[in-house]
Amino acid sequence: MSSKKIRIGLIGAGNICQNAHIPAYLKQSDVELVAVCDLNEERAKEVAAKYNIKHVARTIEDLVALEDVDAVSICVWNNAHARAALAAVKAGKHVLCEKPMATTVAEAQAMHDASKAGGKVFMLGFVNRFRSDSLLLKEMADAGKFGDIYFARAGWLRRRGTPLGWFTDVSKSGGGPVIDIGVHVIDLTWHFMGKPEPVSVNATTHYPLGNYQTKGVGRWKALDTDNLIFNTEDSAAGTIRFANGASMNFEVSWAVNMKETGIYSYIFGKDAGASLDPLEIYGEEANYLVDLKPTTDRGDPFACEIRHFLDCIQEGKEPSITAKDGLNVQKMLNGIYDSAKAGREVWL
Repeated sequence: MSSKKIRIGLIGAGNICQNAHIPAYLKQSDVELVAVCDLNEERAKEVAAKYNIKHVARTIEDLVALEDVDAVSICVWNNAHARAALAAVKAGKHVLCEKPMATTVAEAQAMHDASKAGGKVFMLGFVNRFRSDSLLLKEMADAGKFGDIYFARAGWLRRRGTPLGWFTDVSKSGGGPVIDIGVHVIDLTWHFMGKPEPVSVNATTHYPLGNYQTKGVGRWKALDTDNLIFNTEDSAAGTIRFANGASMNFEVSWAVNMKETGIYSYIFGKDAGASLDPLEIYGEEANYLVDLKPTTDRGDPFACEIRHFLDCIQEGKEPSITAKDGLNVQKMLNGIYDSAKAGREVWL
């Protein structure tokens, strides 16, 4: 593989493909975009023409059957992640799948099992792990800077930031802010904690605002916004417990009457603690409290993510974000919905 370009097939030609994956691939010298498919065939044809992509496939199965496709980026609705990934693995392709892994634990388990049997690179698109500040904080955690991490807080609160399109249709998305933006902060904070095994969730979800009509605010739009459905939660909060005794509190929202926070993550260790965005370290020196503010830029997380995926293919190594990671995060996400529905703590 190292002697030739890696030939990429794009499954789904919507926003995340056009605005993140394609630009990131175009920054790499060892890549060729060779195929694309989308439910909207005209959109796929437009993307193919714009980027000189050879094949426009009618279906996922047609794309992964192409001999000149080595690897795929899965950028479809959440409810099609499992179908696309299983087809690609069966066809012997390397896979980069956008977050979340799937919409159910059963789907994620099937993807995990297939990836292990397939022997190809299978990577989840948890892109915030590739931010420069995230990489620095994780490096410190791995070096033992914080000692045992026993507690964490994770969140992302939007005041009026519910997207328009398939995101609010649970049959396509699998959920609302929990599965859309919560997946980012929960995975990232869990990653900083050393990825302990999740054992239970106690959570609530809330639905009061729905399709609000607030004036003077923008709405992020998917490429298809016809037949809008709003049946996902607006916000959620709760606690995740882990096998090592650690726990994580989280809160996420698309729409809430509160000041916006942006993505945030706090970790509390025996020897020191840290926050992300802003990146600060809270510790002691010479028995005095000190706050450190390391300097780093945000970098280009998608380009770093794509580069790592390609390096794993070229070098035949396991990615840093494995199918097992995706499965464990899926257990936490679905555990949130299960707990909220049951009105009690649930075991994973």
